[in-house]
Amino acid sequence: MAPRILLARHGQTEWSLNGRHTGRTDIPLLDAGRDGAKLLGERLHRGPWDGLSGLEIRTSPLVRAAETCGLAGFGDRAEPWDALMEWDYGAYEGMTPAEIKAGRPDWFIWRDGVPEGETPAEVAARADEIVDWARSADRDVLVFAHGHILRALGARWLGEDISFGARIWLAPTSLSVLGWAYGAPAIQRWNDTGHLER
Repeated sequence: MAPRILLARHGQTEWSLNGRHTGRTDIPLLDAGRDGAKLLGERLHRGPWDGLSGLEIRTSPLVRAAETCGLAGFGDRAEPWDALMEWDYGAYEGMTPAEIKAGRPDWFIWRDGVPEGETPAEVAARADEIVDWARSADRDVLVFAHGHILRALGARWLGEDISFGARIWLAPTSLSVLGWAYGAPAIQRWNDTGHLER
């Protein structure tokens, strides 16, 4: 069996709701984010997932991802991993894209990175570390993390430049699956929020 990686983005926070760049600031989930995490867990404990027994599970140590993991019912099986932390937004932490572009109109994070934070190459290196781990054994894995690092992971799984991540947006509490098609890395499911539609 070729290994797959299941990606769960954390639930809604105040800053994600307002479009503020949330890198290393430990923002808690909103009630809606907690509810979404529980719904994601219910989905992953039903068929065809059936609780994902035998999977290795890792989570960003930041509270919004770790809490999502716990509320989804995987906290006792998950190992925290710094590689899954969100892009370090440095001087742009807590700012909206509009606020950043007011002072730097041509700014594009996937090309430029951020001052006092991470470059795209540094984020790509972390994503490559996650890809290498996911492909290292004959089993699927599940990770709980953040929008930009998961988009970077999607790009690097496919062998694309990290800038491809700009074109594959992720909603809070979404589920995605990176796997294989015809022997090549492929997106099998992306930004699936069906569990939130009640």
